[in-house]
Amino acid sequence: MSIKKYVAELIGTAVLVFFGCGTAAFSGVNLVATAAAFGVTIIVMAYTIGRVSGCHINPAVSVAMFLDGKMSVTDFVGYVIAQFIGAIIGALGIVFMWSTTDDGFEAGVTAVGANGGDTFNWFGMFVAEVILTFVFILVIIAVTENKKTAPNAGIFIGIALFFVHILGINITGTSVNPARSLGPALFGGVDALKDLWIFIVAPIVGAVIAVIVNKALIRKDNTAEE
Repeated sequence: MSIKKYVAELIGTAVLVFFGCGTAAFSGVNLVATAAAFGVTIIVMAYTIGRVSGCHINPAVSVAMFLDGKMSVTDFVGYVIAQFIGAIIGALGIVFMWSTTDDGFEAGVTAVGANGGDTFNWFGMFVAEVILTFVFILVIIAVTENKKTAPNAGIFIGIALFFVHILGINITGTSVNPARSLGPALFGGVDALKDLWIFIVAPIVGAVIAVIVNKALIRKDNTAEE
């Protein structure tokens, strides 16, 4: 039943946001800890819900799979809706935890792991997100369709998410995932919402480019190895 896939995507995205963005929020954006939290969460979720939904937990991944002919329109829409709902639930979990502290929670002041930055302008952040997402999605497509790497795809994908965060955190906070950005932005105040479009559009652009590059350069080699 497709509903199981959607529920799996909702749960997986909620877990990713709560642990990934939560680590960023509660650690003061410790670079290594935050990157590791996102990477390890992807690995854990891949081996937990991967057999149910494929563990996209990211609209950019679903866009890539849809454009690659690996998803129906119905599943694509269901996945994306589930992912956004899951991200909001995960962000609510972070807000709840902050609300139990002595200082409480204040939108726009209390950290929730929302994307954004003061060093780079919107164009710099947009380009960074396109590049980071391109690399991340290209890894996902390449390792999942190669029979030699597919059994351990979750590990490769987790490592890829780790290293794109190592660079991206200091530029944009690293999105590469529109759902991951939307959830925290809803509680991150005006500035987070103002820049939200970057973290929705840029990852989609990066995903489209990854699909094109994979078809042109990598897929034939993967097929030959099979």
